[in-house]
Amino acid sequence: MSAPLPLPAVSLRRYQATQASDVREFHQIVLGVDGSMEMAVDGNGARIDSSGAWIIPAGARHDYWADGDNRQLVFDLPAASIAVPERFFERARPIAVDPRVTQLVADVARHAHAPDAIDPRRFAWQAAARLCGALMQDTGDTALDTLRGLDFTRIDRWLRAHLSEPLRVADLAAHCGFGMRRFHQLFNEAFGETPHRYLHRLRLDTVLTLLADPRTTLIDIALDVGFADQSAFTHAFTRRFGIALGQWRASGINAPHAH
Repeated sequence: MSAPLPLPAVSLRRYQATQASDVREFHQIVLGVDGSMEMAVDGNGARIDSSGAWIIPAGARHDYWADGDNRQLVFDLPAASIAVPERFFERARPIAVDPRVTQLVADVARHAHAPDAIDPRRFAWQAAARLCGALMQDTGDTALDTLRGLDFTRIDRWLRAHLSEPLRVADLAAHCGFGMRRFHQLFNEAFGETPHRYLHRLRLDTVLTLLADPRTTLIDIALDVGFADQSAFTHAFTRRFGIALGQWRASGINAPHAH
């Protein structure tokens, strides 16, 4: 069995009035929970609160400070962990988030505040998958997408909405206005992998949130995300996350949900 992918991590942090700097070898998403903080990345500064977030690519130097009491939810995302288009982390930037994402952030923060009640590794997987999925539904970078000729956020949303269906790349390419060869090239540049590989990771990330509902059977989940049979489903899950499906569900971990 192959080793599981690098783990995401999630933590609640408070920032101080004294300015500090950091550079990480992984991507980060910093989301406001309460209070506010200032952050500057590559000379671009902005204040974030519960309606905003910072997207910080790996290797970007970021300076941060806060004037008063605050809490921020920080996701550390190694490049090979959660399925997010590679270009989403191409540049540092603050983003606004809608109330649905704000509620999800509050739910994750509440669970993260009681670490003894959950397995932190599996909780981080579930929270990161859920949060990144919500952000991809909520945000876009149309100016950058237009310049590059491929709307990666729109494609990601389309894939998430059609997980149960076979992927016909030719149809998706035509839908986006490209021939197959050009589409494959643009997709690999934007997502960092082929369409089928990216869809496979999306399906397994989605499984993490579906497992939280004890009423759903494993075969129902398999069909919902596009696996032809439960055997292929369980093998793919174990290969990716390094634990059997039954063991994961038996742990009783619940993924936080947006309302």
